[in-house]
Amino acid sequence: MLLLTPTQHTDYELIDTGGFEKLERFGPYTLTRPEPQAVWDKSLSEQEWNKRSDAVFKRDKGSQEKGQWLTKGDMPERWVFQYRTGRLHLRTKLALSSFKHVGLFPEQATNWDYLTEKLSLMPVQKPNVLNLFAYTGGASLAARAAGADVTHVDAVKQVISWSRENMELSSLDNIRWVVEDAMKFVKREVRRGKRYHGLILDPPAYGRGPDGEKWLLEEHINEMLGLCAQLLEKENYFFIINLYSLGFSALIIENLVRAHFGKVPNHEFGELYLQDSFDKKLPLGVFSRFSDLSV
Repeated sequence: MLLLTPTQHTDYELIDTGGFEKLERFGPYTLTRPEPQAVWDKSLSEQEWNKRSDAVFKRDKGSQEKGQWLTKGDMPERWVFQYRTGRLHLRTKLALSSFKHVGLFPEQATNWDYLTEKLSLMPVQKPNVLNLFAYTGGASLAARAAGADVTHVDAVKQVISWSRENMELSSLDNIRWVVEDAMKFVKREVRRGKRYHGLILDPPAYGRGPDGEKWLLEEHINEMLGLCAQLLEKENYFFIINLYSLGFSALIIENLVRAHFGKVPNHEFGELYLQDSFDKKLPLGVFSRFSDLSV
């Protein structure tokens, strides 16, 4: 079992964690956000957190997710974030949403690097990649920048619009946008006999499709992976799945992958985390990934 964290962020820093909050820098701006897994004490004082924070998210009474941002100084509602490595230069719009999110999950950069490497090894001129529950499209951008034909599926039209902005900010084009329930889309692709060289899944614990379709991770993930096994090419492939649900361990995801894909090559599974400047490791979900492509 692996513990993975990004190593090439320059525009992101996890400064401190604790007291069910995290203090993090996105580019020039520092935010305080709720974090249910930061059950330990903060390393910095409350005064230091307040001094450093350009914006603080406060939950609405009785809500676990929804709330409002308290900003100070010249903190904008929107700004641009960059992720730059030897192979990638991605630019994405960040925004202070009413659900504590800003449009980016920085721990996912380890998977952007992974898929970029796998696509560089692929002996296929135009590999096709499917990104399900794709949100604002970090993985879609990375795959497109690496030369893949990308299909990006998300149930929320406004999020697709955000993803399109990110594509343009990153000087990319020709990503296929699909506003649809992921399960419905995958079932149709299976009926059509479609195959993909790369599959990426980042499903929520719960959600709704555009027509009210219900998604519950514990009820639907087993069926979803069975369908995905039918979509993945038999050679020259990679697969990535992330789960952020307190009830799911890395062993559960390992069992699901083995049940539907069998004994897979180069299988990695474990936890994603971010490490703050005081060496505390913040767990941010479990992952599984594998590929028949290796150096």
